[in-house]
Amino acid sequence: MRAVVLGHWLAEQPFALAMSSGFFSFFAHTGMLSALVERGLVPERVAGSSAGALVGGAFAAGLPPDELARILDRLDRAHFWDPAFGIGLLAGNKFDRMLREMLPVATIEACRLPLAISVFDIYARKTAVLAQGDLAIAIRASCAVPAMFHPVWIGRRPYWDGGILDRPGLAGLPHGRVLYHHIAGASLPKRADLVSLVIEDLPRSGPFRLDAGRRALRVAYEATLRALDRPIISDRVRVA
Repeated sequence: MRAVVLGHWLAEQPFALAMSSGFFSFFAHTGMLSALVERGLVPERVAGSSAGALVGGAFAAGLPPDELARILDRLDRAHFWDPAFGIGLLAGNKFDRMLREMLPVATIEACRLPLAISVFDIYARKTAVLAQGDLAIAIRASCAVPAMFHPVWIGRRPYWDGGILDRPGLAGLPHGRVLYHHIAGASLPKRADLVSLVIEDLPRSGPFRLDAGRRALRVAYEATLRALDRPIISDRVRVA
């Protein structure tokens, strides 16, 4: 790929956005997306796994990233923590309620942007892509980290975290120009017309480290603004 500044590459033609899984990396995804929108760089379609599905689904549904940032700033473990007997620690009912209160629309079909959510089909042992149906339950299924959450049933099939086999969240995107926001922990995907944004040294967050998540959001926002003014080198932009 010719040496071109990331922001210019994104502004040249329509692009899709894919966001990876990565436990509580929805903080970092939100900061990254806030920076894109602030620069007027809005994707034409969105896809993601796990944390990427949460942020991508909320954005596709019409929730501005700065509003999602305000919600995450107030996030407390009690909002999603509901231990219950089953295959996993948390039942996920509180998480489901939080999503339904947050999302502007109820179904994937009602989203303002095309949306593809990767989940892991437990029976088939492969990735499935959800592009229609109940939005909250699709996000919840994609975020259902094994051992942390019970499997999520859609119809007569149980699903777990989409990042099990599709960590980049790319399975639902047709070929074309893609910006991929990568969370450290796996190798970068290779695909024609895909540019990876890699933000180094993000604070590591989790259910007992939500303050680190809020720091990660700010770090990702500021790093993305810097990255947009940097050249693409070997199909990626790295920024600390």
